[in-house]
Amino acid sequence: MTGTAALVTVIVLTLVFDYTNGFHDAANAIASAVSTRALTLRAALVLAAVMNLAGALLSTGIAATVAKGIIDVPAGPDALTVVFAALLGAITWNLITWYFGLPSSSSHSLIGGMVGAALAAASTVHWAGIAEKVLLPMVASPLLGLVLGYAAMVGALWLLRRANPHRSGRVFRRFQILSASALALGHGLQDAQKGMGVIVLALVAAGQQSTFAVPLWVTLVCAAALSLGTYSGGLRIMRTLGRRVFPLDPPHGFVAESVASSVLYVTAFAVKAPISTTHVITAAIMGVGATRRLSAVRWGIARDIVLGWVLTFPAAAAVAAAVYLVAGLFT
Repeated sequence: MTGTAALVTVIVLTLVFDYTNGFHDAANAIASAVSTRALTLRAALVLAAVMNLAGALLSTGIAATVAKGIIDVPAGPDALTVVFAALLGAITWNLITWYFGLPSSSSHSLIGGMVGAALAAASTVHWAGIAEKVLLPMVASPLLGLVLGYAAMVGALWLLRRANPHRSGRVFRRFQILSASALALGHGLQDAQKGMGVIVLALVAAGQQSTFAVPLWVTLVCAAALSLGTYSGGLRIMRTLGRRVFPLDPPHGFVAESVASSVLYVTAFAVKAPISTTHVITAAIMGVGATRRLSAVRWGIARDIVLGWVLTFPAAAAVAAAVYLVAGLFT
């Protein structure tokens, strides 16, 4: 793939990925708020879309990590083919997991796609950077969400031990509007930047710019695509997060969302690591659910979700590598 048409194709495909990321991950921010009736579905989707848009404008640190810290694209006509294959691998895995209602990571499907396409092209993969910025956070962030979710819920239950359950439920239902907003902001902060990084990588590969700085127009179009995707919803995955892992009530939903959004902010601003919103909120839901009793969490569903996490990276990499090899037959 060469020339302006190829660059435009890659940019459009990146926006398609951002759109699928939005509807795939919309449930992250709004599932608990909808399931506890803190928000109607339509109001929650509007809120999530607006906060995703706002979050995407806050930083570009993760975009730089994605653009220059994962792979080096080969010089010459193969450069954009690698990016194209990476995107197609990520989008394919997003659609598969969305169809089966499995909360997987759009972030790690993209990283996996980039690695698979680079390996197929015999290009450089920055394994040290992937270990530090992707694999370590991939393991640490859900563990942190699980532990903090459990600890914060224990603290909340102690504070509420003498409160009227119905009254506290009404109060936390209102608080959930704030926590859902914070989580959607964190999702926009994290996930829109991955698309920005891919477009910047494509611009550098095509010789359109020499640095990995993110142009304003790239920020705006990626933010808009993610926001539109979020508004379109993700009802299949919403049912998994909202009810099937653990039947949330307003206090549990508020704590899970607050913990997850805190982890997202710290990793985005302090570590600049592209972590998975899905991993963090799912783990936080498990953590708060375990405070009721261990059997209250449907660990069989949780096991299936973890399996999806494990499969995401290699599956997206395999699809991307296959796309690259097939594309090579026609060039």
